[in-house]
Amino acid sequence: MRVTVIGGGYVGLVTGACFSHLGHEVLIVEKIPEKVELLKKGISPIYEPGLEDLISEGIRESRLDFTTDLKEGVDFSDVVFICVGTPSLPDGSADLSQVEEVARLTAKNMNSYKLLVEKSTVPVNTHKLVKKTLQRYLKKDIPFDVASNPEFLREGSAVYDFLNPDRIVVGVESKRAEDILRDLYKPLTDKGFPLIVTDPATAELIKHASNSFLAMKISFINMVADLCEKTGADVELVAKGMGYDKRIGMSFLKAGIGYGGSCFPKDVKAFIKIGRDYGLDFSLLEAVERINSQRIERFIDKVLSALWTVKGKNIAVWGLAFKPNTDDIREAPSLKIIPKLINLGAKVRAYDPKATENFNRVFVPGEDLVYVEDKYEAVKGAEALLILTEWEEFEKADMDKVKELMELPIVIDGRNVFDPKDMRDKGFEYYSIGRP
Repeated sequence: MRVTVIGGGYVGLVTGACFSHLGHEVLIVEKIPEKVELLKKGISPIYEPGLEDLISEGIRESRLDFTTDLKEGVDFSDVVFICVGTPSLPDGSADLSQVEEVARLTAKNMNSYKLLVEKSTVPVNTHKLVKKTLQRYLKKDIPFDVASNPEFLREGSAVYDFLNPDRIVVGVESKRAEDILRDLYKPLTDKGFPLIVTDPATAELIKHASNSFLAMKISFINMVADLCEKTGADVELVAKGMGYDKRIGMSFLKAGIGYGGSCFPKDVKAFIKIGRDYGLDFSLLEAVERINSQRIERFIDKVLSALWTVKGKNIAVWGLAFKPNTDDIREAPSLKIIPKLINLGAKVRAYDPKATENFNRVFVPGEDLVYVEDKYEAVKGAEALLILTEWEEFEKADMDKVKELMELPIVIDGRNVFDPKDMRDKGFEYYSIGRP
């Protein structure tokens, strides 16, 4: 099949590259000419394991191309995926202006049937607004459908998630739209991956409900971690004991310094706003958000408790990305922790395998903040090491070497990367989250 993807950001690139890998012809429409130039050369503007390989494969096999011309994209296929951003507005609601723009311009450029598919995360019943926009701007009586096909991609494993989905959700209002999407996903459903067909409103709601529930699990285990620290219990054993219950599961019961990224913070805020707009009590999610925001202060308190004062001290930081295997720093805990340390007088030496360039765009290096290109360089002469992202290379670090390089062997682990007993045996003063 031919597929048009509008939006060359994270979701759009993964969606387009993976559809191309499945054998479809894909044209990705992206506004920024510089990004299109990079992509045509097979260079991904974002770091995501396996993505650049799929982009190169698609170009090489003549199944993937890029353009800045939306009309070209609309003319290219009957299936148009909306993969544009829906950032948070000050009141927590989603900014749908880019979604509206795609619907409006698609209508103005349509000459035949189109199926517009919401891939972007949007509030429930956004499909009705997309339909109304199409009806308003269509110059002729041209048939169309609007469907919802939410993405469930984890940054750092998005390519795998797309090609090995837990489920594929499609919200449709016509047999024609359902048949198109079934054909599109046939390479995956033939392998046994389930496809769930719903109405568009239900599909839209599944996305926000799923992300909010996962965020709730994270905040819940962080709440439990605080209790563990007060009582001497071990949160990892608590989580393990809970996770063996199949009704609960092990996933997302990892205590730490809170969730970040482009999805959970935005989607929880948006879901709370949706609930309020319908006059419903979503205070459960308000607590989820509040607990998550408190993780930063609790971690800073842990640092101050360990060091007494950070003024004038050299602090090493491992990890700037909000999670491993991505260069994404959106809503990353590091964005709040590092400025707080600097404001308290600390001198920070930071290292991340992929996210330093993005962090540098937000915080320019200076006397109080230095970026280094090696994890061992970061800890030279440091009076404490803070771990803010659980990259695998940190887990495999030579901690004996780290101890030799540090001024003081103090590690404050915000992601519970290391075993407390092993660290004590190596001679470290070790602090983690929710463990004695």
